[in-house]
Parts: sequence; C-alpha cells; structure tokens
Amino acid sequence: MTGKLDRLTPELAAYVREHGAREPDVLARLREEATHHPQGIMQIDAEEGSLLAMLVRLLGAEHVLEIGTFTGYSSTVMALALPPGGRIVCCDVSKEFTDRARKAWAEAGVEDRVELRIGPAVDTLEELENNGSTFDLAFIDANKDEYPDYYEACVRLVRPGGLICVDNVLWSGRVAEADNDEASTRRMRSFNDILVADERVDVAMLSIADGLTLARVR
Repeated sequence: MTGKLDRLTPELAAYVREHGAREPDVLARLREEATHHPQGIMQIDAEEGSLLAMLVRLLGAEHVLEIGTFTGYSSTVMALALPPGGRIVCCDVSKEFTDRARKAWAEAGVEDRVELRIGPAVDTLEELENNGSTFDLAFIDANKDEYPDYYEACVRLVRPGGLICVDNVLWSGRVAEADNDEASTRRMRSFNDILVADERVDVAMLSIADGLTLARVR
C-alpha cells in the first residue's frame, strides 16, 4: 500500500524546505557553507532546525543538551529559541568544527547561552550525571556507534516530561532495505528496535530530513 511518505518527491521536498522554516541570515550562511564542506552532510536541514526550535519553545525548555555540534547550526537554532537565562550544553570532539560554531553563536548573539564541552561525549555525559545536571531537551546527532550509550545517559539526564531527539534514524533509507547488511545499518536498526521497545519513553519517529525520533521521558 502506498503511504504518505511515498509522496515526498524532490519537488515537494524543495517546497517543504522553502515553506517549512524561517532561517536567520547566520543559519543560511552556515547551510550554504555546508554545501562546500567535505563533511557538510553532518549538518541538519533547515526544516529540522525549525522543528527543534519549535520543540524548545513548546517545552519552555531552559536547559538543553546537544551531543554532536559540528559547525553550529542545530545549537544556534536552539539557543535562539531559549528564553532569557536559558543554557545549552554542547558536546563535540572537534575544535576545528566548533571554532566555526563559536563564530555562529557570536553572530547570532547567543554565545552567552552556550557551554561547549570538547571531548568524548560519553565522558562529558558521565560528568553531567555526577554533577546532578538535568535537562528539558536533548538532541543526539554524533557518533552513531555510541547512540545506545548517549541515549541511556539522556534517559537519566532528561527530566520526566522532557524530550530526547535522535537524528539520522532512517539512515538515508538504508534501515528499510531488507538486503542491506552493512554494519552501520545493522547498528541503526538495532538502536531503533531498542528505542521503540523502551517503556520508559513515549516514541514518535518522524520522516523529516534523515529521520528524527522523539522520545518523551515518562
């Protein structure tokens, strides 16, 4: 049976990008730069950024956690949505990529809302737990091999009623290819199986961009 997902033609996808987000100049520049960046595929799409900003506002989130920052698109769009006094903790291993993110935060006027932690995210998450930190929303978009570890930490760090947002869960459509036995695809399928079966959260998988799963902590 043909479903609504099958209707997203390239033309319709372009229409969604044009009408599904309002993009400040600083974010438009980041998106343009990503088209020329060797790792540009790691940047989220504009419509996904718009959704993250909407979720921050709907939750009234004051404390946000980001795992995987790259050049700063997602952190900037969420920081712009934070209320006065709000904070976002960003975890990444790359000083090179996050130096560009720092410039974006400054251009957007949100650098005072961002705390950057350079180092393995699993170590940073452990430190945050040990310090008793809690968050209203967490966004996971980093090393896919460590998704299960990131997710488990976020279940403990995000308050009841808060959201965990997990990117790339459709893995460019490869998760649905029955004959695809790539290790990375198997890992993403396994993670998706774990998440949908986890009774500690309410789950909704969205087909936006490369797939975004929302998990509301009970």
